[in-house]
Amino acid sequence: MTNTAADRPSKKERQNAAREKARVMREEAKKKARRRRMFTQGGIGLGIVVILAVVAIVIVQVARPTSTAGPKNMLSDGILLTSTTQYVATGGVPNGGKPTPTKQSDDGKAHITLYEDLQCPICNEFETANDAQIAQWLNAGTATVEIHPISFLDSSSLGNRYSSRAASAIACVAEYSPQDFWAVNQAFYKNQPAENTNGKTDAQIISTIKQGGVSSSTISSCVKQERFKGWVQQSTSRAMSGKTPVPNSSIAKVTGTPTIIVNGQQYNADGSQSLTDPSAFLSFVQSTVKGWTPGSSSSTPSPTATPAG
Repeated sequence: MTNTAADRPSKKERQNAAREKARVMREEAKKKARRRRMFTQGGIGLGIVVILAVVAIVIVQVARPTSTAGPKNMLSDGILLTSTTQYVATGGVPNGGKPTPTKQSDDGKAHITLYEDLQCPICNEFETANDAQIAQWLNAGTATVEIHPISFLDSSSLGNRYSSRAASAIACVAEYSPQDFWAVNQAFYKNQPAENTNGKTDAQIISTIKQGGVSSSTISSCVKQERFKGWVQQSTSRAMSGKTPVPNSSIAKVTGTPTIIVNGQQYNADGSQSLTDPSAFLSFVQSTVKGWTPGSSSSTPSPTATPAG
């Protein structure tokens, strides 16, 4: 059928239809624009919430103080050994508190105090040369040894903070397996990383502790958490700041490691005494503790304090 002029829309009708279609298209465009704004604003809002949450977490972490509580059996900032497997049991330095210095009696024994950094190669030299005879004196009951692990050589491990992490790790041993402290301390020196290397990972530190005879999931967890990080910082500061003198000595502060004190007198104070000749250290102990003899490890130790372990 052929359309006639009467069947076709008039010009006015076509204009109205075009205007209506344009109106509908404008309305759809406005709706789409509104939806885009809502999504954009929602995304920005969500991003702001996420950022604020992250900032809040960081602020809380920064604001939360690191615990400075020390390990058990190190109330003086050091562990007191009365034999290679016995120690004097104590609490730990409380969080925010101060250490209690060990009281050394005039009992004819050699009371040896060592300040050491487990990254220190000179400490290693002294320990390698003297550990055997010191162990003999300990087990003979003619000496005690108080070991203070401190940390100031982190820069020697290329950002790995080995010095601090090792000090915290051996503090974990003092807390959970103090009877093995002497053996583990030796293992740290036998496995000491060279200066200006990457130090050791947590897994390698835990392996070193195992070589000292200690295998414990509790100690492994303590090492990985670096539980005594705050205490290591504080005990190192106490030893090296000079705010208080070094206990049981006339030394104002620890200026380097090893710092070795026998009955109040510092060994190698002027740098003239050998750290690698055990006979030199033996002579110093004999001249410092009048009437002292090394004794035999088969003799029965006379107690200086109630040992535990």
